[in-house]
Amino acid sequence: MRPIPPWLRLLAALVPLLASSPAPAAPPNDAAALRGVTEGKGIFLIDFNDPRKTAFYLSIIKETHGGMLRQGVRPDLIIVYIGPTVRFLTSKPDSSLELDHQDALESIAMLVKELADLGVRHEVCAIATRVLRIDDNTLLPGLSLVADGFISLIGYQTQGYRLVPLF
Repeated sequence: MRPIPPWLRLLAALVPLLASSPAPAAPPNDAAALRGVTEGKGIFLIDFNDPRKTAFYLSIIKETHGGMLRQGVRPDLIIVYIGPTVRFLTSKPDSSLELDHQDALESIAMLVKELADLGVRHEVCAIATRVLRIDDNTLLPGLSLVADGFISLIGYQTQGYRLVPLF
């Protein structure tokens, strides 16, 4: 009887390991949360003092909208802007914002338009524009001015929209 070559012994030892290697993981999904859900009614309250953070969350909301569609759920989303965030929603931001955050302001304007084109409703609190001295006539296209962002939030939640907390 001939001795078994070392390379064949190594191969014999590796075969069981290769056969038991895990299959590639499936991409993540939200199937458990979306079981039986056909429509997702969500409302986002945005109250940020940082234009980059605002742009970041608008991009995440856009991704959320797309994720719902890909998983067979019709998104029905609303964004309500209050507080200092309204300073980033105008075609005429103050000069210090424009100098320091031009890229973020451009991203915000682009994302507001893209989200509006997808059917996402944008509401801007008139109390915030008044307090922060934003000319309502300079609000970006796609934005709707409402009397009170808190009233919008209460009203939509009463209509079945679920608050999505942003921090």
